[in-house]
Amino acid sequence: MSVPIALPRIMRIGGGAVGDIGEVVAGLGLSRPLVVTDSFLVSTGAAEQMIKNLTAAGLSPRLFDGTVPDPTTDSLDAGLATIAAHDADSVIGFGGGSPMDTAKALGILGRQGGQMRDYKAPRSTDGPALPVIAVPTTAGSGSEATQFTVITDSSSDEKMLCPGLAFLPIAAVIDFELTVSMPPRLTADTGIDALTHAIEAYVSKKANPFADSLALAAIGTIGKTLRRAYADGSDTDARAQMMLAATQAGIAFSNSSVALVHGMSRPIGAHFHVAHGLSNAMLFPAVTAFSVRAAESRYADCARALGVATATHTDAVAADQLVAALQELCRDLKVPTPKDYGIDKSRWDELIPLMAEQALASGSPNNNPIVPTDAQIRDLYAQIYS
Repeated sequence: MSVPIALPRIMRIGGGAVGDIGEVVAGLGLSRPLVVTDSFLVSTGAAEQMIKNLTAAGLSPRLFDGTVPDPTTDSLDAGLATIAAHDADSVIGFGGGSPMDTAKALGILGRQGGQMRDYKAPRSTDGPALPVIAVPTTAGSGSEATQFTVITDSSSDEKMLCPGLAFLPIAAVIDFELTVSMPPRLTADTGIDALTHAIEAYVSKKANPFADSLALAAIGTIGKTLRRAYADGSDTDARAQMMLAATQAGIAFSNSSVALVHGMSRPIGAHFHVAHGLSNAMLFPAVTAFSVRAAESRYADCARALGVATATHTDAVAADQLVAALQELCRDLKVPTPKDYGIDKSRWDELIPLMAEQALASGSPNNNPIVPTDAQIRDLYAQIYS
Protein backbone atom coordinates (compact mmCIF):
# COMPACT_ATOMS: atom_id res chain seq x y z
CA MET A 1 0.00 0.00 0.00
CA SER A 2 1.39 3.39 -0.99
CA VAL A 3 1.69 6.36 1.35
CA PRO A 4 1.20 9.95 0.09
CA ILE A 5 4.15 12.16 1.06
CA ALA A 6 4.09 15.95 0.66
CA LEU A 7 6.98 18.39 1.20
CA PRO A 8 7.73 22.01 0.35
CA ARG A 9 9.20 22.25 -3.16
CA ILE A 10 12.21 24.24 -1.89
CA MET A 11 13.92 24.25 1.51
CA ARG A 12 16.88 26.47 2.42
CA ILE A 13 18.35 25.36 5.76
CA GLY A 14 21.22 26.88 7.75
CA GLY A 15 22.64 29.96 9.41
CA GLY A 16 22.11 33.07 7.28
CA ALA A 17 19.51 31.40 5.06
CA VAL A 18 17.04 34.26 5.56
CA GLY A 19 19.36 36.42 3.47
CA ASP A 20 18.41 34.23 0.49
CA ILE A 21 14.71 35.08 0.70
CA GLY A 22 14.75 37.32 -2.38
CA GLU A 23 16.45 34.65 -4.47
CA VAL A 24 13.95 32.01 -3.31
CA VAL A 25 10.88 34.11 -4.10
CA ALA A 26 12.20 35.33 -7.44
CA GLY A 27 13.20 31.79 -8.36
CA LEU A 28 9.57 30.73 -7.99
CA GLY A 29 8.52 33.34 -10.55
CA LEU A 30 6.80 35.49 -7.95
CA SER A 31 7.15 39.25 -7.69
CA ARG A 32 4.58 40.79 -5.31
CA PRO A 33 4.85 39.01 -1.94
CA LEU A 34 2.97 40.07 1.17
CA VAL A 35 5.18 39.59 4.24
CA VAL A 36 2.93 38.46 7.10
CA THR A 37 4.56 39.00 10.48
CA ASP A 38 3.95 40.50 13.91
CA SER A 39 4.79 43.69 15.77
CA PHE A 40 7.71 42.07 17.61
CA LEU A 41 9.65 41.33 14.43
CA VAL A 42 8.91 44.86 13.26
CA SER A 43 10.31 46.23 16.53
CA THR A 44 13.55 44.24 16.17
CA GLY A 45 14.14 45.44 12.62
CA ALA A 46 13.99 41.89 11.23
CA ALA A 47 10.87 42.61 9.17
CA GLU A 48 12.42 45.74 7.67
CA GLN A 49 15.54 43.77 6.73
CA MET A 50 13.41 41.15 4.99
CA ILE A 51 11.65 43.86 2.98
CA LYS A 52 15.09 45.24 1.99
CA ASN A 53 16.28 41.79 0.92
CA LEU A 54 13.16 41.28 -1.22
CA THR A 55 13.42 44.74 -2.76
CA ALA A 56 17.12 44.21 -3.55
CA ALA A 57 16.10 41.12 -5.54
CA GLY A 58 13.89 43.29 -7.77
CA LEU A 59 10.62 42.33 -6.07
CA SER A 60 7.74 44.52 -4.90
CA PRO A 61 6.97 43.42 -1.32
CA ARG A 62 4.49 44.81 1.17
CA LEU A 63 4.42 44.33 4.94
CA PHE A 64 1.46 43.20 7.06
CA ASP A 65 2.24 43.12 10.77
CA GLY A 66 -1.28 42.55 12.10
CA THR A 67 -0.78 38.94 13.14
CA VAL A 68 -2.06 38.12 16.63
CA PRO A 69 -1.13 35.19 18.91
CA ASP A 70 -3.40 32.22 18.17
CA PRO A 71 -4.91 33.93 15.09
CA THR A 72 -8.66 34.29 14.88
CA THR A 73 -11.03 34.56 11.96
CA ASP A 74 -11.55 38.24 12.78
CA SER A 75 -7.79 38.87 12.70
CA LEU A 76 -7.63 37.73 9.06
CA ASP A 77 -9.84 40.54 7.70
CA ALA A 78 -7.13 43.22 7.62
CA GLY A 79 -4.69 40.82 5.99
CA LEU A 80 -7.17 39.95 3.25
CA ALA A 81 -7.73 43.63 2.57
CA THR A 82 -3.97 44.14 2.29
CA ILE A 83 -3.64 41.21 -0.14
CA ALA A 84 -6.27 42.77 -2.36
CA ALA A 85 -4.82 46.28 -2.12
CA HIS A 86 -1.31 45.05 -2.97
CA ASP A 87 -2.50 42.59 -5.62
CA ALA A 88 -0.18 40.09 -3.91
CA ASP A 89 0.84 36.99 -5.84
CA SER A 90 2.32 35.21 -2.80
CA VAL A 91 2.46 35.30 0.99
CA ILE A 92 5.55 35.06 3.22
CA GLY A 93 4.85 33.83 6.75
CA PHE A 94 7.64 35.30 8.88
CA GLY A 95 7.63 34.46 12.59
CA GLY A 96 6.45 31.73 14.90
CA GLY A 97 3.47 29.47 14.40
CA SER A 98 0.93 32.32 14.48
CA PRO A 99 2.32 34.35 11.53
CA MET A 100 2.82 31.15 9.53
CA ASP A 101 -0.73 29.95 10.30
CA THR A 102 -2.04 33.40 9.38
CA ALA A 103 -0.10 33.37 6.10
CA LYS A 104 -1.51 29.96 5.19
CA ALA A 105 -5.06 31.07 5.94
CA LEU A 106 -4.61 34.25 3.92
CA GLY A 107 -3.17 32.21 1.06
CA ILE A 108 -6.32 30.16 0.64
CA LEU A 109 -8.85 32.89 1.43
CA GLY A 110 -7.01 35.27 -0.90
CA ARG A 111 -7.52 32.86 -3.78
CA GLN A 112 -10.71 30.91 -2.95
CA GLY A 113 -12.61 33.25 -0.62
CA GLY A 114 -15.22 32.03 1.82
CA GLN A 115 -14.80 31.61 5.58
CA MET A 116 -12.14 29.60 7.44
CA ARG A 117 -14.83 27.35 8.96
CA ASP A 118 -15.47 26.18 5.39
CA TYR A 119 -11.99 24.61 5.39
CA LYS A 120 -11.86 22.93 8.80
CA ALA A 121 -11.44 19.19 9.35
CA PRO A 122 -12.71 16.75 8.29
CA ARG A 123 -12.58 18.62 4.97
CA SER A 124 -9.18 18.43 3.28
CA THR A 125 -8.45 21.23 0.82
CA ASP A 126 -6.04 20.72 -2.06
CA GLY A 127 -6.21 24.16 -3.65
CA PRO A 128 -5.93 26.56 -5.26
CA ALA A 129 -4.16 29.01 -2.96
CA LEU A 130 -1.63 31.81 -3.16
CA PRO A 131 1.87 30.32 -2.80
CA VAL A 132 3.19 30.51 0.77
CA ILE A 133 6.87 30.87 1.67
CA ALA A 134 7.48 30.10 5.37
CA VAL A 135 10.31 31.59 7.42
CA PRO A 136 10.13 30.34 11.03
CA THR A 137 11.69 32.27 13.90
CA THR A 138 10.98 29.66 16.60
CA ALA A 139 12.04 26.01 16.82
CA GLY A 140 8.77 24.31 17.51
CA SER A 141 5.65 24.51 15.37
CA GLY A 142 7.14 22.92 12.24
CA SER A 143 4.46 24.85 10.34
CA GLU A 144 7.02 25.69 7.65
CA ALA A 145 6.69 22.11 6.38
CA THR A 146 3.11 21.09 7.23
CA GLN A 147 -0.14 20.89 5.33
CA PHE A 148 -2.18 22.33 8.21
CA THR A 149 -3.18 25.65 9.68
CA VAL A 150 -5.01 26.36 12.94
CA ILE A 151 -7.34 29.35 13.23
CA THR A 152 -9.75 30.16 16.09
CA ASP A 153 -13.36 30.88 15.13
CA SER A 154 -14.05 34.28 16.69
CA SER A 155 -17.74 33.51 17.09
CA SER A 156 -17.39 30.19 18.93
CA ASP A 157 -13.82 30.13 20.34
CA GLU A 158 -13.29 26.84 18.48
CA LYS A 159 -9.67 26.33 17.49
CA MET A 160 -10.14 24.90 13.99
CA LEU A 161 -7.69 22.48 12.40
CA CYS A 162 -7.69 23.10 8.65
CA PRO A 163 -5.83 20.42 6.64
CA GLY A 164 -4.87 19.85 3.02
CA LEU A 165 -2.19 20.42 0.43
CA ALA A 166 -3.47 23.96 -0.10
CA PHE A 167 -1.88 24.85 3.25
CA LEU A 168 1.56 23.37 2.50
CA PRO A 169 4.19 26.08 1.91
CA ILE A 170 5.77 25.98 -1.53
CA ALA A 171 9.09 26.95 0.07
CA ALA A 172 10.65 27.14 3.54
CA VAL A 173 13.67 29.18 4.61
CA ILE A 174 14.95 27.77 7.91
CA ASP A 175 17.60 29.89 9.63
CA PHE A 176 18.48 28.98 13.22
CA GLU A 177 20.07 32.40 13.77
CA LEU A 178 16.55 33.82 13.95
CA THR A 179 15.92 31.78 17.13
CA VAL A 180 18.94 32.91 19.20
CA SER A 181 16.99 35.72 20.89
CA MET A 182 14.16 33.44 22.04
CA PRO A 183 13.67 33.69 25.84
CA PRO A 184 13.82 30.51 27.98
CA ARG A 185 10.02 30.16 28.36
CA LEU A 186 9.46 30.32 24.60
CA THR A 187 12.41 27.99 24.00
CA ALA A 188 10.90 25.44 26.39
CA ASP A 189 7.34 25.64 25.09
CA THR A 190 8.26 25.46 21.41
CA GLY A 191 10.80 22.71 22.08
CA ILE A 192 8.24 20.53 23.87
CA ASP A 193 5.83 21.28 21.03
CA ALA A 194 8.36 19.83 18.57
CA LEU A 195 8.88 16.77 20.78
CA THR A 196 5.11 16.27 20.95
CA HIS A 197 4.92 16.42 17.16
CA ALA A 198 7.62 13.80 16.80
CA ILE A 199 6.27 11.35 19.37
CA GLU A 200 2.65 11.68 18.26
CA ALA A 201 3.69 11.21 14.61
CA TYR A 202 5.49 8.01 15.57
CA VAL A 203 2.70 6.46 17.69
CA SER A 204 -0.15 7.67 15.45
CA LYS A 205 -2.39 5.16 13.73
CA LYS A 206 -1.33 6.87 10.49
CA ALA A 207 2.40 6.33 11.10
CA ASN A 208 4.52 5.25 8.13
CA PRO A 209 8.21 4.47 7.57
CA PHE A 210 9.00 7.85 5.97
CA ALA A 211 7.55 9.81 8.87
CA ASP A 212 8.97 7.35 11.41
CA SER A 213 12.56 7.99 10.39
CA LEU A 214 12.21 11.75 10.74
CA ALA A 215 10.28 11.47 14.01
CA LEU A 216 12.94 9.30 15.65
CA ALA A 217 15.73 11.58 14.43
CA ALA A 218 13.93 14.60 15.88
CA ILE A 219 13.27 12.86 19.21
CA GLY A 220 16.95 12.00 19.56
CA THR A 221 18.11 15.51 18.77
CA ILE A 222 15.61 17.18 21.08
CA GLY A 223 16.58 14.84 23.91
CA LYS A 224 20.19 15.97 23.61
CA THR A 225 19.74 19.68 22.98
CA LEU A 226 16.49 21.14 24.36
CA ARG A 227 17.77 21.58 27.90
CA ARG A 228 20.97 23.14 26.51
CA ALA A 229 19.04 25.69 24.44
CA TYR A 230 16.80 26.45 27.43
CA ALA A 231 19.75 26.98 29.78
CA ASP A 232 21.87 29.01 27.34
CA GLY A 233 20.14 30.72 24.44
CA SER A 234 23.48 31.71 22.95
CA ASP A 235 24.45 28.05 22.42
CA THR A 236 24.34 28.23 18.62
CA ASP A 237 24.96 24.52 18.15
CA ALA A 238 21.94 23.68 20.31
CA ARG A 239 19.87 26.30 18.49
CA ALA A 240 20.84 24.89 15.09
CA GLN A 241 20.04 21.34 16.11
CA MET A 242 16.70 22.30 17.67
CA MET A 243 15.69 24.21 14.54
CA LEU A 244 16.44 21.22 12.33
CA ALA A 245 14.65 18.84 14.72
CA ALA A 246 11.55 21.06 14.76
CA THR A 247 11.40 20.97 10.96
CA GLN A 248 11.94 17.19 10.90
CA ALA A 249 9.14 16.74 13.43
CA GLY A 250 6.91 19.02 11.36
CA ILE A 251 7.51 16.96 8.23
CA ALA A 252 6.87 13.79 10.24
CA PHE A 253 3.47 14.77 11.61
CA SER A 254 2.42 16.46 8.37
CA ASN A 255 2.87 13.11 6.64
CA SER A 256 1.50 11.05 9.53
CA SER A 257 -0.67 12.94 12.01
CA VAL A 258 -0.83 14.27 15.52
CA ALA A 259 -3.08 12.64 18.08
CA LEU A 260 -4.74 13.13 21.46
CA VAL A 261 -2.35 15.70 22.96
CA HIS A 262 -3.04 18.10 20.11
CA GLY A 263 -6.75 17.36 20.06
CA MET A 264 -7.01 18.34 23.74
CA SER A 265 -4.51 21.18 23.49
CA ARG A 266 -6.36 23.32 20.95
CA PRO A 267 -9.43 23.98 23.16
CA ILE A 268 -7.18 25.02 26.06
CA GLY A 269 -5.49 27.55 23.81
CA ALA A 270 -8.77 28.83 22.41
CA HIS A 271 -10.64 29.27 25.70
CA PHE A 272 -7.80 30.25 28.04
CA HIS A 273 -5.34 31.90 25.61
CA VAL A 274 -2.52 29.54 26.54
CA ALA A 275 0.27 29.34 23.95
CA HIS A 276 0.01 26.19 21.87
CA GLY A 277 3.35 24.70 22.88
CA LEU A 278 2.62 25.32 26.55
CA SER A 279 -0.82 23.73 26.42
CA ASN A 280 0.76 20.70 24.75
CA ALA A 281 3.33 20.55 27.54
CA MET A 282 0.62 20.69 30.21
CA LEU A 283 -1.02 17.61 28.68
CA PHE A 284 1.95 15.62 27.38
CA PRO A 285 2.89 13.40 30.37
CA ALA A 286 -0.70 12.57 31.40
CA VAL A 287 -1.91 11.81 27.89
CA THR A 288 1.16 9.67 27.21
CA ALA A 289 0.54 7.73 30.44
CA PHE A 290 -3.07 7.20 29.34
CA SER A 291 -2.04 5.96 25.88
CA VAL A 292 1.14 4.02 26.51
CA ARG A 293 -0.27 0.52 27.08
CA ALA A 294 -1.98 0.56 23.68
CA ALA A 295 1.32 0.91 21.77
CA GLU A 296 4.11 -0.17 24.12
CA SER A 297 6.61 -1.03 21.42
CA ARG A 298 6.16 2.31 19.63
CA TYR A 299 6.47 4.33 22.83
CA ALA A 300 9.48 2.18 23.77
CA ASP A 301 11.16 3.15 20.49
CA CYS A 302 10.57 6.79 21.41
CA ALA A 303 12.13 6.24 24.86
CA ARG A 304 15.23 4.69 23.31
CA ALA A 305 15.52 7.50 20.76
CA LEU A 306 15.17 10.05 23.57
CA GLY A 307 18.00 8.33 25.42
CA VAL A 308 16.02 7.32 28.51
CA ALA A 309 15.94 3.57 27.77
CA THR A 310 18.20 1.04 26.05
CA ALA A 311 17.78 -2.14 24.06
CA THR A 312 18.17 -4.12 27.28
CA HIS A 313 14.91 -2.72 28.68
CA THR A 314 11.67 -4.50 27.85
CA ASP A 315 9.17 -2.49 25.85
CA ALA A 316 6.91 -2.15 28.90
CA VAL A 317 9.72 -0.77 31.06
CA ALA A 318 10.99 1.52 28.30
CA ALA A 319 7.51 2.91 27.69
CA ASP A 320 7.08 3.66 31.38
CA GLN A 321 10.47 5.37 31.41
CA LEU A 322 9.29 7.61 28.59
CA VAL A 323 6.38 8.78 30.74
CA ALA A 324 8.74 9.43 33.64
CA ALA A 325 11.16 11.29 31.35
CA LEU A 326 8.40 13.57 30.06
CA GLN A 327 7.38 14.36 33.64
CA GLU A 328 10.99 15.18 34.48
CA LEU A 329 11.42 17.31 31.36
CA CYS A 330 8.35 19.36 32.22
CA ARG A 331 9.68 19.86 35.76
CA ASP A 332 13.12 20.88 34.50
CA LEU A 333 11.61 23.34 32.03
CA LYS A 334 9.21 24.69 34.68
CA VAL A 335 6.01 23.89 32.79
CA PRO A 336 3.09 25.21 34.88
CA THR A 337 -0.16 23.36 35.47
CA PRO A 338 -3.34 25.16 34.43
CA LYS A 339 -3.78 26.04 38.12
CA ASP A 340 -0.24 27.46 38.36
CA TYR A 341 -0.87 29.38 35.14
CA GLY A 342 -3.71 31.19 36.89
CA ILE A 343 -6.72 29.54 35.27
CA ASP A 344 -9.77 29.65 37.54
CA LYS A 345 -10.86 26.14 38.56
CA SER A 346 -14.56 26.81 38.36
CA ARG A 347 -14.18 28.16 34.82
CA TRP A 348 -11.95 25.20 33.90
CA ASP A 349 -14.51 22.71 35.23
CA GLU A 350 -17.34 24.55 33.50
CA LEU A 351 -15.61 24.33 30.12
CA ILE A 352 -14.43 20.69 30.36
CA PRO A 353 -17.53 19.29 28.57
CA LEU A 354 -17.17 21.78 25.71
CA MET A 355 -13.40 21.26 25.45
CA ALA A 356 -13.91 17.48 25.32
CA GLU A 357 -16.51 17.89 22.59
CA GLN A 358 -14.22 20.15 20.56
CA ALA A 359 -11.23 17.84 21.06
CA LEU A 360 -13.15 14.88 19.67
CA ALA A 361 -14.59 16.93 16.80
CA SER A 362 -11.09 17.89 15.64
CA GLY A 363 -10.42 14.30 14.58
CA SER A 364 -6.95 14.15 16.12
CA PRO A 365 -7.94 11.79 18.99
CA ASN A 366 -8.95 9.21 16.37
CA ASN A 367 -5.25 8.85 15.48
CA ASN A 368 -4.26 8.05 19.08
CA PRO A 369 -3.12 4.50 19.93
CA ILE A 370 -6.20 4.26 22.15
CA VAL A 371 -9.15 6.31 20.93
CA PRO A 372 -10.62 7.97 24.02
CA THR A 373 -14.25 8.37 24.95
CA ASP A 374 -15.73 11.73 25.86
CA ALA A 375 -15.66 10.69 29.52
CA GLN A 376 -11.96 9.75 29.35
CA ILE A 377 -11.05 13.11 27.82
CA ARG A 378 -13.01 14.89 30.54
CA ASP A 379 -11.12 12.88 33.15
CA LEU A 380 -7.75 13.81 31.60
CA TYR A 381 -8.67 17.50 31.66
CA ALA A 382 -9.60 17.14 35.33
CA GLN A 383 -6.34 15.30 36.10
CA ILE A 384 -3.99 17.92 34.65
CA TYR A 385 -5.56 20.98 36.28
CA SER A 386 -3.37 20.91 39.38
